[in-house]
Formats: sequence, C-alpha cells, structure tokens
Amino acid sequence: MTAEKHKMLSGDWYNPLDKELSAERIAARKLQHQFNHSAPDDEAQRRQLLKQWLPNTGKHFYAEPPFYCDYGYNIRAGNKVFFNFNCVVLDVAPVNIGNNVFFGPAVQIYTVNHPLNAAQRRTLIERALPVTIEDDVWIGGGAILLPGVTIGKGSVVAAGSVVTKDVSAGVVTGGNPCRVIKAVSDE
Repeated sequence: MTAEKHKMLSGDWYNPLDKELSAERIAARKLQHQFNHSAPDDEAQRRQLLKQWLPNTGKHFYAEPPFYCDYGYNIRAGNKVFFNFNCVVLDVAPVNIGNNVFFGPAVQIYTVNHPLNAAQRRTLIERALPVTIEDDVWIGGGAILLPGVTIGKGSVVAAGSVVTKDVSAGVVTGGNPCRVIKAVSDE
C-alpha cells in the first residue's frame, strides 16, 4: 500500500493522482462499465460483476444501472440493500450501509472533500470522511449525503434533501439543508 492510499484510508489529506489509487479507480471503472452496459435480463452476469466490483456487500444487494462509484471496496453493505437508477457513491472513505436500506433514483453519497483555500485546492489534494447509513433507512430520490454524516436507524430522508449533519434514528427529514420534519409513525 502506498503512502497516499494509507493517508486516504486514514482520513488525511492525500494526492488522488497516486499511481496505485489511479489504477484502482480504472479497475473499478472497467467493472462499472461492464455492469452499466449489461443486458437487463442477464441477472447472473450482473450478480457476478457486483460481487467482483463491490466485494463487501451482503445478500440481496442490488443496484439498477447505471451505478457509479470510485473504488467499490469502500462500500460495505448489509443484506437487502437496493439502489435505484443513476446513483453515485464517491467511496473514497468507507460508506457503511446497514440492512434493509433503500435508495431512490439519483441519490448521491459523497465522502470526499477538497480544501476551502484556493491555493491548497490547486495542489489537487483531498480528504474523505466516512458516511454511515444504519438499518431500515429509506433515502428518497435525488438526495445528497455529504461527507461524515450518519443516518440513524429507521429514518427517512425525503427526495431532494441535502444532508449536511447527522440524522437521528426514527425520523422523517427533508429540505436543504435537511432537517427533522416529524417522527416516523406506523401510518
């Protein structure tokens, strides 16, 4: 493991143009391309590609193509996880997903961030914070989860929300920035 990959996985500032990291992203994109261009009725090929591309996913993990990510190995998902069409997971840091989690179309999960200072940005360094989504969560279509957030067990994030802070367990949230709307009830 190169020093830059170690820094990336440790949450430190690192250079994403490192040769090892660049090669890993290319390898992931090749599998991504195969998956995103697979035949809709070739479930066996899709399952095989997902297991190779996203090796840390549980039983009944499913993603509708197109699905995009940086590395794949930093996505850790439990059982019965579903991503609808056109989702993006920038998995520079771990993205930990519990069981029975559903993502609407065009959900975006970002772990990576860049310096606020322009001179530092010109160096191309970046760093990442993990995102955690606990069991029984539903993320509505077009929602964006920013670096370092946790979505608590049983919560719902409404479509189009921008999650900038942690979401507690058992609540319905929405908006930009995302805020608690009400407690989840047995409607």
